[in-house]
Amino acid sequence: MVDLDPERNEKHGDGIELMKFSGSVKTDNEPEDTYRRAKRTKIVTISLIAASLVLGWLVGSFFPVAGADAIRRGIRNSQSMNASDKIRAAFDIMENDWFFGKDIEDLDTRLSDQALYGIFANEEDPHTEYMSAEEVTEFRQSIDRNFVGIGVEFIANNGINVVTKVFRGAPADQAGVQAGDIIAEVDGESTDGMTSTDIKERVQGEEGTDVKILFMRQGEPVEITITRAEISATAYGYQMDEKTGYLQLYQFGTGTAEEIDRYLAEFRAADIHKLIIDLRDNGGGYLDALAQVASRFLPGNTLVMSQEYPDGSQEHIYTESGYTQDYNGIVILINENTASASEVFTLAMMEQRDDVTVVGTKSYGKGTVQITRMFTDGSAIKYTTSKWISPNGVWVNRVGIEPDETVEIPEGAAHVYTGMEEDAELKADTVAAAVADIQIALDYLGYTVDRKDGYFSKSTEEALAKFAADNELTFDGALKQELYEAVVSAVIMDWSTTDTHDTQLHKAQEILNG
Repeated sequence: MVDLDPERNEKHGDGIELMKFSGSVKTDNEPEDTYRRAKRTKIVTISLIAASLVLGWLVGSFFPVAGADAIRRGIRNSQSMNASDKIRAAFDIMENDWFFGKDIEDLDTRLSDQALYGIFANEEDPHTEYMSAEEVTEFRQSIDRNFVGIGVEFIANNGINVVTKVFRGAPADQAGVQAGDIIAEVDGESTDGMTSTDIKERVQGEEGTDVKILFMRQGEPVEITITRAEISATAYGYQMDEKTGYLQLYQFGTGTAEEIDRYLAEFRAADIHKLIIDLRDNGGGYLDALAQVASRFLPGNTLVMSQEYPDGSQEHIYTESGYTQDYNGIVILINENTASASEVFTLAMMEQRDDVTVVGTKSYGKGTVQITRMFTDGSAIKYTTSKWISPNGVWVNRVGIEPDETVEIPEGAAHVYTGMEEDAELKADTVAAAVADIQIALDYLGYTVDRKDGYFSKSTEEALAKFAADNELTFDGALKQELYEAVVSAVIMDWSTTDTHDTQLHKAQEILNG
């Protein structure tokens, strides 16, 4: 019960003044009727004042007056905010006072996403992050490399779209598509002028539907109708020679173990006991997928890695049963983009087998483990829970794995090409980044150049002239965009479709056959 007697409140000093007012007090010599009238007048006056205040507040809220709004804004803007709840205060400002907020649809979701991106951004751990629902989908697809299509990889070069890989068991493989086939038409529409994205969008589609593709095979047209299906393309392999199998792992995805089983079965049938496992540019993947893949090359119940948590406790990951084939020589290829699960696999193979050699360049060095926790709207938080260490206790974080044999790929394959403006012309005795690109590319392709520093020398001009003649292109002494793109495309085509310049792969073969 609240005591409204101001005298009592003040008298007892409880520090709470709930109400003070002037009332009518009857004196001993005042008539009774006069006192009552005065009291009623006071009550009515007070009631009217209170009603006016309430009405004024309501009217000001529903029908704002400019002056009143300005006063309210001034009072609000001058108030200090509670430092213990900065996030809520920030949301309040952006939702109620930010000028541009009125123009943004679903402002609350936008603000929540931005806040979460900021919360998880930190220098210590670039692998902990908030992901929107769209980013979660992209993240999963990047690991599982899954889509609805026919199961080929192709490269576009000067308008020619060449199939470079046909994934085992995919619809294209079952329909008879071969590496080297040129995609000429999709559903009766010529691919002339199409970008690789245009072609991909036409080839992919709904599961169970057909796509008719006209291929050119060694100059002869081959028309094939292929039924689209769900594809997982995280692995690829082939028999290099009568002794050696080649297995490339793009990621450690949900279906990777089953994918590699198709290729390993072919190797067993061909009595192959030497293997090259290519983990270059493999950024990792799922922990259970890693254990499944390792189980194909290590005996059951073999330690693959250990996880160490902040409290010092450890959890150990072992292979499953499934070890089906022995090898008497394995070379693993790695580079600076080999990371996470692919580094776990590499170290486990190095430490748990005595016939493994690692070739390439130092790996990325990611020694932490993340889990992904989902929100009900499809978004998620991916965060680091532990570090991983190899069976021998090695932690590669920010250090990487040094290969047994360090081998660089050719400069032309590793170089980042800068491009050339459409209307630009570069002639002898000029210096430009585009000229350096061309010199590096020509050197890769086997043309003689005397320098690779961007100075347009006589030797560069002669090499360009020879390339143009070999490829039936026009060259008037100036380097233009069309010729620039032709030279760079030739490098990309060669690297993607042949192993002629793959020095790391050649070293692997040399080790296995030595």
